[in-house]
Amino acid sequence: MTASAPHQASTSTRPPSRARRDPALLVLEDGTVLRGSAYGARGARRGEVVFTTGMTGYQETLSDPSYAGQIVVQTAPHIGNTGANAEDMESRKVWVRGYAVRDASRITSSWRSEQSLDELLLSSEVVGISDIDTRMLTRHLRDAGSMRGGIFSGDALEATEADLVSLVREQPTMSGSSFVEEVTIAQPVVLEPEGEAVGTVAAVDLGIKGASPSSMLSRGLRVHLLPATSTLEELLAVEPDAVFFSNGPGDPAAADDQVELLRGVLDADLPFFGICFGNQLLGRALGFDTYKLKFGHRGINQPVMDRETGKVEITAHNHGFALDVPLDGEHTAPHDGGRYGRVTVTHVGLNDDVVEGIRCLDRPAYSVQYHPEAAGGPHDASYLFDRLVDLVRERRSGSAAPASSTLPSSQKES
Repeated sequence: MTASAPHQASTSTRPPSRARRDPALLVLEDGTVLRGSAYGARGARRGEVVFTTGMTGYQETLSDPSYAGQIVVQTAPHIGNTGANAEDMESRKVWVRGYAVRDASRITSSWRSEQSLDELLLSSEVVGISDIDTRMLTRHLRDAGSMRGGIFSGDALEATEADLVSLVREQPTMSGSSFVEEVTIAQPVVLEPEGEAVGTVAAVDLGIKGASPSSMLSRGLRVHLLPATSTLEELLAVEPDAVFFSNGPGDPAAADDQVELLRGVLDADLPFFGICFGNQLLGRALGFDTYKLKFGHRGINQPVMDRETGKVEITAHNHGFALDVPLDGEHTAPHDGGRYGRVTVTHVGLNDDVVEGIRCLDRPAYSVQYHPEAAGGPHDASYLFDRLVDLVRERRSGSAAPASSTLPSSQKES
């Protein structure tokens, strides 16, 4: 701890009898310094420090592209006990810049394990830290808000703590940052469902997790996975019955090209479904603003109210920005004199009243802020993909209508 640091940081959580591994530091922009053990790769990594409350699914968290540019703190104290395997990767690589845990498991206890989590972090060049008080760190981030930080080990520790704090403060903030071109695919990919396709979805990859196309394929939808840099002409060339915008990292206010693409989709009156980043971009396309949350929602246990059915869903979240839409009533979308008609808030977070979903009343478009594909996490909201199938069927039958507030056909039957 530097003399000028305003917050007293805990050192190790291990008993004194257990030997410490290579040292590491986690440094925050406000001068807080936590001392622990090196975990994964050695070196220096800087990013926005955020926490996630999931008790399970650490590998899915690491491989979620929405965490690009961030150092992730796990609030669950024991991490790595089931190891890692290729099947549970949610994308092509690990995306977090840094990783902070309390107790890193020294062994793996799962028949599915192919390598230890430490080995996955090392091969992915993720600089991590263990043996720190993650409870204290989480409480501090809740009070002060997510902030810039860095994890340093190995040769990076030759610098003074004051120099490391200065280095952390030099990096850009998450506000205004864009990672879309970093995480998206380079070329289009076509994914075919088993059996006969009921329709075609153009899925724009803003940082998509593998569970999203899997959710569509399992429902008989052919998926054209498109780069985030695709033009409207390229999107329309696949002759989609619907369009999907995925989750993704960064500030939605920096995604102007994707907002314009989405406006083209709305102008074409194509059914649209967006999740997470896609939800924020739908709001922006309609003319609403976004704002940065103090510490965000990250975890797999967030309660959300579906205001149109009264149902409470336990949902998976990973977002640091939110939509600024009035919660009550119907509102004319502000963009271009209201050309997209009326909008209503369909889902609200019960912890803090954050907008968690919107629906267009005069266009076949809807979106949610959370992750209905939820890998890992609950499956309370998987019906939202059934609603997409219903819109595809309606369009193919020539009866496309605004996104229905009623339950999808699969739930009506039950």
